[in-house]
Amino acid sequence: MKKKRKKRSYFAIAIVVLFLCGLVTYQKYELIDTLEQNQKQLDALEERKKGLLKEREEISDYEDYVQTKKYVEEIAREKLGLVYEDEIIFQSEK
Repeated sequence: MKKKRKKRSYFAIAIVVLFLCGLVTYQKYELIDTLEQNQKQLDALEERKKGLLKEREEISDYEDYVQTKKYVEEIAREKLGLVYEDEIIFQSEK
């Protein structure tokens, strides 16, 4: 009788251990999947950060250019049609 009871308890323990191993394995694969998703998201965010840093640098360069005399002259010529006093304007016939 004791042998049967011992055998049953060992069998129950083995079942519990196998169940726990299965659970741990399942959780491991869940974590690996989550890790891969997080890595993809991190890569995408790093690419976006690089793009934004490049855009910020371009805006900074443009801001510096806008404050130059050359830019002011360029806008005055193109938008307002202004010229220096000693300049001669040639227009073609249409």
